[in-house]
Amino acid sequence: MAKQGGFPLVAGLTLIATLGGLLFGYDTAVISGAIGAIDANFIDPLNLPETQRLSLSGFTIASALFGCIVGGAVAGWVADRFGRRVGLIVAAVFFLVGTLGSAVPELGLGPIGGMGPDALTPFNIYRIIGGIGVGLASLLSPLYIAEIAPKEVRGKLVSLNQIAIVVGMVGVYFVNWAIAQLGDEQWLRTVGWRWMFASEAVPSLLFLGLLLFVPDTPRWLVMKGRTQEALGVLRRLDTEADSPAILAEIEQSLVVRGDRLFAFGALVIVVGIMLSVFQQLIGINAVLYYAPLMFKNMGATTDSALLQTVIVGIANVGFTVVAMYTVDRFGRRPLMILGAAIMAVAMLVLGCLFAGNALGLGALLAMILYIAGFALSWGPVTWVLLSEIFPNSIKGKAMAIAVAAQWIANLVVSWSFKVLDGNSYLNAQFNHGFAYWLYAAMSVLAGLFVWRYVPETKGCSLEEIQRLWFGKRAAAADALNPAKV
Repeated sequence: MAKQGGFPLVAGLTLIATLGGLLFGYDTAVISGAIGAIDANFIDPLNLPETQRLSLSGFTIASALFGCIVGGAVAGWVADRFGRRVGLIVAAVFFLVGTLGSAVPELGLGPIGGMGPDALTPFNIYRIIGGIGVGLASLLSPLYIAEIAPKEVRGKLVSLNQIAIVVGMVGVYFVNWAIAQLGDEQWLRTVGWRWMFASEAVPSLLFLGLLLFVPDTPRWLVMKGRTQEALGVLRRLDTEADSPAILAEIEQSLVVRGDRLFAFGALVIVVGIMLSVFQQLIGINAVLYYAPLMFKNMGATTDSALLQTVIVGIANVGFTVVAMYTVDRFGRRPLMILGAAIMAVAMLVLGCLFAGNALGLGALLAMILYIAGFALSWGPVTWVLLSEIFPNSIKGKAMAIAVAAQWIANLVVSWSFKVLDGNSYLNAQFNHGFAYWLYAAMSVLAGLFVWRYVPETKGCSLEEIQRLWFGKRAAAADALNPAKV
C-alpha cells in the first residue's frame, strides 16, 4: 500500500507529466489519417518509379522519427544539465512549433496549398521538429514520474504515461475520423489533413502552461547539490518522518559507484537497449502508423478504415489500463513474457489470413489480439523498466542511449513496412502477409530475451535496483572465477 503523505501532489504531478506521453502518442499517430493526402499532394505528382515512390512515402511518414532519435539522444544530457522540468518545457515548445508548421508548411515560403511537391521539404522539417519534442518527452515523462513516485505504486504511475500515449493515439484517431466527416475525399486531401495536424496545438499549449508550476525531482536536485530543496520536495511528496532517510539513500546512491556509463557493468546497458529495440521490432508502430492502410488492404473504405482504427485504439487503452493494475501485483517479467507470446500468435495468424486472402472479421480480431498483447506488456512495462533499471548516477545518459536506440528501431520498422507492404513481388507471393510473420518472429525472440536477461524489479526502490545490478555483476565475476566462491 502506498503511503498517503503527499500522494495527492504525486498524482497531480504525474498527470501533468503524462501530458508529454499524450503528445507523444498524438504526434506519432496523427499522420495515420493524412497518409493519402500527403501522397496525393507531395509525392504522386513526382511520378516516381514504384520503389522510389514507396521509399519516399515511407520516409515522409517516418520523418518525425529522425527528430525522435535526436530528441531521445540528447534528452539525457538535457535532463542532467538543466533538469527534468526544464527538459519537458523544451519538449512542449518543440511540439507546438512542429504541429503548427506541419499544418501549414508553406507559411512564409509560398501560397498555402499552391507549392505542391515543393512543400514536402519544409513539411518534413517541421515533422522532425515535432519529433524532437516526442524524443525528449519519451524519456523525460516516465523519468520524472519514476523519480517522484513511491516505490509501492511506481509501476502503476509510470504505466499512466503509456496510457496517456495510447489515449493520445486514440484521441487523434477520433479527431482524424471526425475531421474526415466534415467534407468529401477531395476536401480531406486539400484542407482536412491540415486541421488534423493543427489540432495538436491545444494539448501542446496546455502542457506548456502547466509545466510552469511544477517542481523538479528530488533526485535531480540532489545530483546538483541542492539538498535542502530536495528535502523540501520530498516532504511534500512523501512524509515528514521518512523524507530524511530517503534523502540519505539518494545521496548514497550517487557516490557508491560513480557516474561512468559502465560503472555497473555492461549488462544493464545492454538490457536497456534491447528492451527498447525489441519494443519496436515486434512491429507495433507499423500497426499504429499504418492502421488505416492495413484496413484498406482488408477491403475497407476510407471512413470504415478510420473507424476500425478507432476500435483498435480503444483496445489499446483498455488493455493498457489492465497492465497498470497488474504491473505492481504480478511483476514486470510475467507480463512481458505473456505479452510476447500473445503478439507472436496474433501476428502469425494475421500473416496467414493475409496470405490466404481470408480477410474480414478474423483479421480485425487478430489485430485487436495483437494490440491487447502489446498494451498488456511491452507498451507500458518497457517504459516502467527503462525508468527503473538504470542506477541514479548514470540514469540520464544510459536512458538516453536506450531511448535513441528505440527510435532508430522505430524508424527502421516504420520506413520498411511501407516498402514491404507495397512490394509487388512480396504481395504476389504473400498478399501483404510477409511483414506480419517477421513481427511474429521478433515477438518470440523478445519473450526469450526477457526470460533470460531481465530481472524482476517489482517492489524495489530505485536505489535497491541499483544494488541489484551490482550484485549481478559480482555474481557473474564469481561464476568466471570458481576459486573465489
